Amino acid sequence: MSTTPFVHLTVLLTEAVDALAIRPDGTYVDCTFGRGGHSRLILSRLGPQGRLIAFDKDPEAIAVATRLAEEDPRFQIVHNGFEALGQELDRLGVPQVDGVLMDLGVSSPQIDDGRRGFSFRFDAPLDMRMDTTRGITAAEWLATADEADIREVIKTYGEERFARKIAAAIVAQRADAPLQTTRELAVLVGQNVRTREPGQDPATRTFQAIRIFVNRELDELKAVLPQAARRLAENGRLAVISFHSLEDRIVKQYLRDASSEEKLPAWAMVRASDMAQPPMSTVGKPVRAGDEEVRANARSRSAIMRVAERTAAPWREIDA
Repeated sequence: MSTTPFVHLTVLLTEAVDALAIRPDGTYVDCTFGRGGHSRLILSRLGPQGRLIAFDKDPEAIAVATRLAEEDPRFQIVHNGFEALGQELDRLGVPQVDGVLMDLGVSSPQIDDGRRGFSFRFDAPLDMRMDTTRGITAAEWLATADEADIREVIKTYGEERFARKIAAAIVAQRADAPLQTTRELAVLVGQNVRTREPGQDPATRTFQAIRIFVNRELDELKAVLPQAARRLAENGRLAVISFHSLEDRIVKQYLRDASSEEKLPAWAMVRASDMAQPPMSTVGKPVRAGDEEVRANARSRSAIMRVAERTAAPWREIDA
């Protein structure tokens, strides 16, 4: 295994922090610390009274964040998934915040560290957990799940049209010996995917699907969006960076619902001027990485950021 340090290139670094419209004395949340690129830039724009609270599940990210917290008293790290945002802010005595940033997906060090099992480019234990201290591994799930469940996960989260063949092959293989490594899974998938888009490995969609399922990524996203929006102070900003269509669809739908007037029954006779205003307002158009960033970091190509701002209207519950 190479000893070269893993480099993390933060996607939409300046654009995301600019989108938060940082107030020097404000309180902000970075829901996905990663290796701290966004967090460090936020801290550079905060004054002495500012505060930043970051979340992460990855023990290696927590180690980096702990060192930062020791250096900067304005910063706190929470070893938990952002699904627990409201609960953790209550624990810290923080009723409202001025901005929330979410950079979804897997960080470069997680992908490039073959030991984590996120990538088919390495032969490693089939783990795929963001938090290696809890939960079942991909190998454990594939060894016990029903064929129908495996098929549904690969089809739904990977949008894989060969999901049926792949699931059947996984179940047939484990009758002899359960899959234990990323290479074993990648080879098996490659044998059951007839065609693939140019430049894309046959295993790409299956690996994405299993990773999303093992880490409950879409469930956590649906859970956190209402919590984050509810906690924003007036004019507070929510910025979310997504990396695939399943994530972006959830974010887009939630922000659209939160920034739209409440739907009333057809029989309700209410003048437009008397309608309750929505609690959120979208800000600008979706932001994508520019050509220069994509050249420097190919993984930024699929990134899309959506931004919304809390209005003065009373909060109303909106499900993601």
